Amino acid sequence: MQGKPKIYFITGVSGSGKSTVGRLLAEQLHLDFRDGDDFHPEANIAKMAGGSPLNDQDRYGWLMRLNELAQTYSDKGVVIACSALREKYRQWLSTDISCPVCWVLLEGSETLLRERLRARKGHFMPVSLLQSQLNTLEVPDYGLKFPITLSPSEIVRRICNECP
Repeated sequence: MQGKPKIYFITGVSGSGKSTVGRLLAEQLHLDFRDGDDFHPEANIAKMAGGSPLNDQDRYGWLMRLNELAQTYSDKGVVIACSALREKYRQWLSTDISCPVCWVLLEGSETLLRERLRARKGHFMPVSLLQSQLNTLEVPDYGLKFPITLSPSEIVRRICNECP
């Protein structure tokens, strides 16, 4: 990693490639990678696996855990994959972080996202919840945005160039 430590949030709806891009970016920058899915409470996972979308109350504790995680990495930097669908979620995630935050949104067509979700094995998030995530998504007017038609390595290259 070059320069000051940063917190990189790789965001987007389910199936956008957050974990894949996040892992590659962390490897490239020699940072730890944390997948937001690993921090969901069991109740959230059960709710989503059962086909029900999460609401703000469900997400709040999870996002606060990720914010605490980011705060603990402020001195060395980290890459965190997290949907961060709404502006208030991004505000919660970035509260009291003492180093720069780089926001990355991975964007794709509903058709491509559905294809990716159908091909994914062993994940708790059903394809049926994609529409609720797309309906919830508030695209920020800041940060970096990349189409998921680019290869993960190309997205990582661009992140490194545009958010050094």
